[in-house]
Amino acid sequence: MSHHARETDTGNLLRQPRTVWAVAFACVVAFMGIGLVDPILPAIASELKATPTETELLFTSYLLITGLAMLVTSWVSTRIGARLTLLLGLAFIVVFALLAALGVSVEAVIGFRAGWGLGNALFISTALATIVGAASGGTGAAIILYEAALGLGIAVGPLLGGLLGSVSWRGPFFGVATLMAVSFIAILTLLPRETDADRAARVRTRLSAPIRALGEPALALLAVAALFYNIGFFVLLAFTPFPLGFDAIGLGLTFFGWGVAVAVTSVWVAPLLTARLPRTTVLAIVLPLLAADLVVAGLFVDRPEVLVASVIVGGLMLGVLNTVFTESVMNATDLPRSVASSSYSAVRFLGGAAAPPLAAAIAHVAGDAMPYYAGAASVVLSTVIVVASRRVLARIDGGEQEPVAEAEAIGVGDAA
Repeated sequence: MSHHARETDTGNLLRQPRTVWAVAFACVVAFMGIGLVDPILPAIASELKATPTETELLFTSYLLITGLAMLVTSWVSTRIGARLTLLLGLAFIVVFALLAALGVSVEAVIGFRAGWGLGNALFISTALATIVGAASGGTGAAIILYEAALGLGIAVGPLLGGLLGSVSWRGPFFGVATLMAVSFIAILTLLPRETDADRAARVRTRLSAPIRALGEPALALLAVAALFYNIGFFVLLAFTPFPLGFDAIGLGLTFFGWGVAVAVTSVWVAPLLTARLPRTTVLAIVLPLLAADLVVAGLFVDRPEVLVASVIVGGLMLGVLNTVFTESVMNATDLPRSVASSSYSAVRFLGGAAAPPLAAAIAHVAGDAMPYYAGAASVVLSTVIVVASRRVLARIDGGEQEPVAEAEAIGVGDAA
């Protein structure tokens, strides 16, 4: 984000309409959902007598449905409007988080997480545009608020999951359902209804647009590179609670450190790097660093202190990569940003969805170190795709990112 935009608008940051605070609060809770389940994975496996592979499907169902739903969210929101899309997303999260809390089998909880993913996709794809549209004090203030909400949610999610999960594995699900119900009421009462003029101004997106967008070579290459990168990402995030062997509080604190690392580098470090280096260069440097981090995690998988350090250092890389990959997607084509990010998210989340149960299955056969080595190999493959495609991706290295697109990159990047 340009230094100027931040400077001129920060003075008005706290003087926002109640609408903006309502959406920002809902953003915090939505982004909490990412790391919330991490600290309770071993507890769910134990209480519901599930294998690690079955338990990892809690991530798979959530990410798979979030990704696939991203293909239709712009079609939905351009027909029913932002307010209704936000409320629909929040309602889905409340209902399915509550059902997950009441689940009696791991299969039921996996299914309810899928419904939660649908709600998350509807909400996150619409939240930034709503905040920017409703904020006072200019776009810069709105974006800082959105990024702050996002960072807070990613960091606090695992901590809240650990605290509530130490009481019962059902606690974090009840917690999300309650907080999202508060968000739903706040948006219902504070966000104004659409006027006839708003309805008339909506440009309707075609349902096929995100699928057709993958015909663009630059977008397709970035999406596939991100798919392989996401496999490494989710090996680190979703598999590590099992070899660590900590209780819910210990895991909560570990992934709180991870969340803070992701938030800091996505919001502050990534823009600094892309201001000084071409985006393809940033990817070509940071992807191998993440692969090396995964190798270290594999080598020292039986040393909890090294594994904790690997998770937190990995978070620093992930924050940069999420933002730079999504910024690159925003700049790779002339497609509308919502269409490009929908296509990209759908493909990359397939990697995130496949990785957790695969990691658990590989560990069962070949030991706890092997998933990390497989994740590292996948990240190396992502690096090769980026480096080999530099000519096709030349366009992403030019020009400064506009503030709204940058915030969108951080939001969509971290929505996994």
